[in-house]
Amino acid sequence: MIYVAVQTDGFNSNDEEIKLEASSGHCGAIVTFKGVVRGYDQEPRLDYLHLEHFPGITEQEIERIIKQAQTRWQFTNCRVIHRVGDLAVGDPIVLVMVSARHRKEAFQAAEFIMDYLKTEAPFWKKEYFQDGRSGWVEAKSSDTLQKQRWDSK
Repeated sequence: MIYVAVQTDGFNSNDEEIKLEASSGHCGAIVTFKGVVRGYDQEPRLDYLHLEHFPGITEQEIERIIKQAQTRWQFTNCRVIHRVGDLAVGDPIVLVMVSARHRKEAFQAAEFIMDYLKTEAPFWKKEYFQDGRSGWVEAKSSDTLQKQRWDSK
């Protein structure tokens, strides 16, 4: 089962894990990745992040990424929740959860999905800094390199 949500509301990762576990039957592994808004690794410091998406298209793209992962690894279920709107430093921004019979499939599928979310899911991010400046976030070459390493596997 694939579950994808793009939402302004927060999420409770414990509640989401219970939902995933309930629908996963006899899985041997559940991997959870929760990303949060960073704000302390640059100057000036980030005040908040604003995310926009393309409603309907973004969800379809995330589902496509998950299905692409399913061609590589056998996993039972996947839940992806991505937030949009204004997010403060420290707010949860993304949740990727994968259940599988074995940990290797769950770990690798979750990492693959996250790497592809960073580079292919249509989100636009604008940073608002504590000094009043703002700017759109450009794609990072490091994210592209992370994704490209899956091409050789």
